Amino acid sequence: MRLSEQLLAWYDRHGRHDLPWSTPRTAYQVWISEIMLQQTQVATVIPYFERFMQRFPDFAALAAAPLDDVLHHWSGLGYYARARNMHKAAQNIVAEHDGQFPDSLAGAINLPGIGRSTAGAILALGFDQRQPILDGNVKRVLARYHAIDGWPDSPAVARQLWALADHHTPRVRVADYTQAIMDLGATVCTRTRPACGGCPLADACRARLTEQVAHLPSPRPRRALPRRVTQFLVIEDQRGAWLLERRPPSGIWGGLWSFPEFSDLTACRTWCATQDFVLLTDFKSLPAIEHTFTHFHLSITPQYAQVRERAVRCMDSEQWLWYNNAAPAQVGLAKPVGELIDNLQRLTQGI
Repeated sequence: MRLSEQLLAWYDRHGRHDLPWSTPRTAYQVWISEIMLQQTQVATVIPYFERFMQRFPDFAALAAAPLDDVLHHWSGLGYYARARNMHKAAQNIVAEHDGQFPDSLAGAINLPGIGRSTAGAILALGFDQRQPILDGNVKRVLARYHAIDGWPDSPAVARQLWALADHHTPRVRVADYTQAIMDLGATVCTRTRPACGGCPLADACRARLTEQVAHLPSPRPRRALPRRVTQFLVIEDQRGAWLLERRPPSGIWGGLWSFPEFSDLTACRTWCATQDFVLLTDFKSLPAIEHTFTHFHLSITPQYAQVRERAVRCMDSEQWLWYNNAAPAQVGLAKPVGELIDNLQRLTQGI
């Protein structure tokens, strides 16, 4: 029996048929879910997806929304370039594709934030087109089934896996097959402790037959991540609001709101003086926050002080915001910023 036939028979009995983006399985819902599922597990995505769909039910609603609103509904999912690209793509779809997701691979890949595998998944799931996909789950299934050695994202191994993905993709029930192979990787052929006893492909899986399941797919070559340090300027006015700055559109936390960032405490003091702030308390260092990105570790030391006067330049600029957690503005916050704000009352008690 072909791999696709085995997978479809398994999917009919054991697949995930109740995912919120599968009923109905529209191109819009599939697209939103596929972007959210990049680097993020299904259980985490589901509540975000449901809130997102309530606020942005179609391409037009998403395209017309302010970016701050989109980032607010994305806050906590991480990898914020995904949200910025999705917002740009929605505007492109409305302006250039009459509000319809393009039904060709080239058209899909031309949209911001969509690569070959994501485009294939959207076309397969949303249009039932025969398009292979190669997300993390599929890489793992195919690397084990065929005992493919080497890091899956290296060019040579990736070419081999793409050829296998295309070979196994059937010409019928493409949407179900695509969901089936993703489900198998997510629920059975997992990264750790795979449930080989319940796998429909176990009898022909070369990794299982040669006892290589624990070693395949090969991990990414390890490298030490550099460590960076920075200071957050955390100033509170007499009404209990915190000064936030909009981050540049590119780079980490692009377009999100964050505490002003400086290299050291001296730079924090100097900037406050230039803004004519009157300090009611001296600066106090709060516990450091450790945050890891794909390419580096970031150690953040919040420097807290209370101020009496607001800076006119900050109040008049679209780059600055006084954020009151009692009545929070609907803006996107970088994850460490949101977590710090939630804990500031406890951390600053008695200061």
